[in-house]
Amino acid sequence: METNLRTLGPKEAKAVLSFREQGRSIVRAADVISILGSEQTARKVIRNLLRKGWLTRLLGGRYLFLPPEHGPENLGENNALALASAVVEPSYVGWWAAASYHGFTTQKPTTICVATRRQLSARSIEGNEIRFVSVVERKFFGFKTYDLYGREATISQPEKTVADCVDRPDLAGGAAEVTRILYGASSGVDPAEILNAALRMKSVALLQRLGYLTDLVGWKWPEPQRERLHAAISKSARTVFGRAQRAEGDVGYVAPWGLIVHARASELLADVPQIKPTGSN
Repeated sequence: METNLRTLGPKEAKAVLSFREQGRSIVRAADVISILGSEQTARKVIRNLLRKGWLTRLLGGRYLFLPPEHGPENLGENNALALASAVVEPSYVGWWAAASYHGFTTQKPTTICVATRRQLSARSIEGNEIRFVSVVERKFFGFKTYDLYGREATISQPEKTVADCVDRPDLAGGAAEVTRILYGASSGVDPAEILNAALRMKSVALLQRLGYLTDLVGWKWPEPQRERLHAAISKSARTVFGRAQRAEGDVGYVAPWGLIVHARASELLADVPQIKPTGSN
């Protein structure tokens, strides 16, 4: 009778015990070769450990170790954020998935976006769709390691998550979802920290959207922060937010922020609790 139990042969057991003793969560092919002393044997053991559910393949000779605490059955790894975070270093889980983790939205993205310093192809790992986004050096900061049910995952910090989402609405569910995320952050994230992150990213479009959206959701920032935000935006700067083309009933030009909004206020606020647009459709 076939079973789904995670058994171990003698050489597989030697490898697994070594992973445990060394405290490894990420295993490379070279590590297994070093433990077993033979590349041929190591390749066979890796195949067996993958098949039996002791390893999950991440990327090119890089694997996630599923220790005995995962139980006796081969159920795979179901910690999607930890999986996504483990694929490549350095990297961090950001945008929509990070906003969901921090509680800024109730939505769960179907694809996890991971910030990296080099471009990689999208992958599906254990049924999780993972997209890698190459980020320029000035925007690659503001992340830390969190404990997720016994697994480590590198995720953008709350203030950087907000800045990232406003910077790339396309990676955070679109304009309306970014509005919801900003509102969700308003109850617990320090405006000064968000502003510091946004200024460090050196994107005028990000600053314009940030100013407009904080006003839209009724998030009253201290005057010093508002002044710093305004001062960083050139008076001639113009940016579009929302759809590519304007439609009837859209907000249009917002003079205080130099922003052209191709969306209705009611659309942007659709998922924001208790906020109703005034004098807009």
